[in-house]
Amino acid sequence: MNLKSIFRLACTFIGIVLLPLFAGANEPNGSFKSKIVTVLRPIIKKQSKWAMKQKPLTVTAYPAVRSSGGIHDFYSEGDYWWPDPMDASAPYVQRDGMSNPANFVDHRKAMIRFSQIIGALASAYRLNPDKKYVQQALVHLQAWFVDSETMMNPNLLYAQAVQGRFTGRGIGIIDTIHLMEVAQGVKVLENDPNFPQSTKDAIHRWFATYLRWLTEHQYGKDEMNAANNHGTCWVMQVASFASLVQDTALLKMCAERYQQILLPSQMEKDGSFPRELQRTKPFGYSLFNLDAMTMICHILSTTNEPLWQYSLPDGRTIKKGLDFMMPYISDKNKWPYQKDVMYWEQWPIAQPALIFAATAYQDSSYLKLWAELNHNPKEEEVIRNLPIRNPLIWL
Repeated sequence: MNLKSIFRLACTFIGIVLLPLFAGANEPNGSFKSKIVTVLRPIIKKQSKWAMKQKPLTVTAYPAVRSSGGIHDFYSEGDYWWPDPMDASAPYVQRDGMSNPANFVDHRKAMIRFSQIIGALASAYRLNPDKKYVQQALVHLQAWFVDSETMMNPNLLYAQAVQGRFTGRGIGIIDTIHLMEVAQGVKVLENDPNFPQSTKDAIHRWFATYLRWLTEHQYGKDEMNAANNHGTCWVMQVASFASLVQDTALLKMCAERYQQILLPSQMEKDGSFPRELQRTKPFGYSLFNLDAMTMICHILSTTNEPLWQYSLPDGRTIKKGLDFMMPYISDKNKWPYQKDVMYWEQWPIAQPALIFAATAYQDSSYLKLWAELNHNPKEEEVIRNLPIRNPLIWL
């Protein structure tokens, strides 16, 4: 055998036997997407079949008798507020981390359902661009954003109210994290020839109006300046909605806020989020804030400004946050802090932070863990804290 033949055999051996051992960290992006689709396809098929049968139900379908607003106004009540055990007529008192099942959350549930429907239809459209998905989505989009009889007003004046204390609060803005996948679903569907330009324009006007309220009303300013996950979610939402309406000024502001405010003030040098660890549900809140931070990086990263690689002078990056939580997502029993007072057993699930980090860093360890976790949570509180349920529409 000559040297050329020996060399050819050696190359073949390396390609067949050795290279797969090193695959993962630098795996081609196309391969990642293929694996993601393999995991999601049966889920999307089931969810889209359900979504195709659903009738639109907006805030107008659920009268809120304790709301200070009207029938078109979104209303919710603070989760952790309860009647005063000493005086039933007194203002409600807070029990942090303990959700009151008697509080009004029907509008939030309707919005989550809306998000699930649009997310499922847009995901199915990504796999198979059939006009039936567009037509069904339009029924729901028109009901929420266009039809004067059923539409929701583009503000959150009456969210997270507290009986005897507040008719609404800025922290209620976190409830509309569930409009993010609606906005992203519109981005996926709106260029289809069956999507009317007039409906597209009306939806864009609704989100532009809501963005103006988020950035100009005192409730919006309060939420923007929140020092914990509420401030993170304000940026995440504004970035998502601004991406839909192509508001470049707001997109730039959100990127700067992540770099100058969120990362420096919320992350410790070890990658933890101290303000979330201080809560009565430190594990769930840490996951939630990490998901929101990574979504900001995903939405706002550009070739010129890749937030996934952005580092503070002391080395803090979003990857530090991922590396801090990864061991505990893999094995919750290693969690060195107190257990969550509620829903400890339900976390973690297929956290969106994992899948978007996998694609950003081309790291198969994130993807493997994401694929192994629960993709179909049933607990309402878990779903409430999981605004990103349809990753395919974001990729």
